Amino acid sequence: MMKFLFMMIFMIPLCFLKNMFWMVQLSLFMMMFLFMNLTVSVNNFSNLSYMYSCDIISYGLILLSIWICSLMLMASENLFKIKYFISFFLFNIIFLLIMLYMTFSSMNLFMFYLFFEGSLIPTLMLIIGWGYQPERIQASMYLLFYTLFASLPLLIGIFFIFYEMNCLMMYFLKFFNMNFYLLYISMVLAFLVKMPMYFVHLWLPKAHVEAPVSGSMILAGIMLKLGGYGLLRVLIFLQDINLKMNYFWIIISLVGGFYISLKCFSQVDVKSLIAYSSVAHMSIVIGGMMVMNYWGYMGSYILMIGHGLCSSGMFCLANINYERLHSRSLLINKGLMNFMPSMSLWWFLLMSSNMAAPPSLNLLGEISLINSLLSWSWISMIMLMLISFFSAGYSLYLFSYSQHGKFYVGLYSFYTGVSREYLLLMLHWLPLNIMILKVDYSMIWF
Repeated sequence: MMKFLFMMIFMIPLCFLKNMFWMVQLSLFMMMFLFMNLTVSVNNFSNLSYMYSCDIISYGLILLSIWICSLMLMASENLFKIKYFISFFLFNIIFLLIMLYMTFSSMNLFMFYLFFEGSLIPTLMLIIGWGYQPERIQASMYLLFYTLFASLPLLIGIFFIFYEMNCLMMYFLKFFNMNFYLLYISMVLAFLVKMPMYFVHLWLPKAHVEAPVSGSMILAGIMLKLGGYGLLRVLIFLQDINLKMNYFWIIISLVGGFYISLKCFSQVDVKSLIAYSSVAHMSIVIGGMMVMNYWGYMGSYILMIGHGLCSSGMFCLANINYERLHSRSLLINKGLMNFMPSMSLWWFLLMSSNMAAPPSLNLLGEISLINSLLSWSWISMIMLMLISFFSAGYSLYLFSYSQHGKFYVGLYSFYTGVSREYLLLMLHWLPLNIMILKVDYSMIWF
C-alpha cells in the first residue's frame, strides 16, 4: 500500500512544472490501472505495509477515489485554458487524493479519523478558491462546522476505546462488543452527518451549488462515501447497542428520503436537484447499514460505488451545460436536444442509471437494500416504494425539462460537445454499467 502513497507524493512536484496538467492526469490513470492489478484477499485484510492495508471495501473505494480524481482533471479543462491557479489546483487534488487514500487504507482508528478530517481541508480550498458565487464562503463554513461539530465527539469516543481496550486496530476491534450509549452516539453521529442523513443534510446542497465541477464531483463521488465507510467499520463493534437504537435512524432515513425526493421536484437549479437526489439515495444506504444484515451490508457498499459514478457523471453534465449557457437554472437549461442531440443520449443514460435501471450498479444496490429493509420490517415497504417511485420521477423531470421544449430565446452563441466531454461521460457510465458483470467480487465474499 505504501508504494501507491509514494507514487502520489512524487506526483506533487509535477504539479508545479509548466504544462503538466495532462501529464498529472495520465499519471493518475496509470496509477489506477496499477492499483486494479493488486491482489486482494476476499475475506481478509491484504497488502499490509506499516498500518495500511486493504480489504474488499477499501479496495473498491480507493479505486473509485483515484478514478474520480483523474476524471476531475478531465472535467476542469476550462481552468487549464484560462490558467486559473492551475498548479495549486493540481496540488490540491493530489493532496486530497492522498488524504482519501490514507483514510480508506488505514487500519488504525485514530489515523482513520485524522485523514477523515484532513480530507475536509482540500475540499474547502476547492470550494473557496474555484467556486462561482460569493455565497461560497458561507457554504464552506456550513461544510466545515457541520462536519467538525459532529466529529469532535468521535475523537473523544476513539480515545475512550483506546483507554478501555488498549488497541485501535480495526481488525481486532471486531472481537470486542461495546455497549455504551454515549460512545455509540459519538461514534455514529459524525458519519451520519457526513453521509448526510436527513436533518443534518443542509450543508450538502449548499456546498454543491457553490462548488466548481471538480468540487461537486469529489463531494458526490467520494466525500459522501467516507461516512458510509466509517459506519461499515464501526458498527461491527457496536452491534448490540445498534440493535436497540437502529429503528430510530432507519425511520429518520426512510421518511427523510421520501421528503427529500419531494423536495427535488421544487428545485429550479440543476445542481441543487442532483445534490438533493444524492441525499435521497444515501438515506436508503443508511437504512440498509443500520439493519445490520448481509444484504444491507453488501447493498450499501454497491450502491455507494454506483452512486459515486452516477452522481459525479450528472454533475459533469450540469457543468457542460453551465459552460455554454452560464446558468444552472432549469428555466434557461431547456430544449437542449435542439443544440446537442448527442449529449441528450448521455443525459438519458446517466438519468436512467440514477433511477436504478438495469444494468447499472444502482439497481443491484437498491434491490439488496430493499431486500434487507423488508426483512427488518415489512412496513418499510411503504416508504421504499415512494422513494423508488419518486426517484424515477425527479430523474424524468430533470431529463424532460432540460432536453425538451423550446430553448431559451436569449441564447445567441453556442457550441456542441467536444470529444473530451463525451469521453468523460463515457468513463463515468461504462464502469457503472459494466461492473455488474463482475459483481460476485463485491457481493459474495463472506
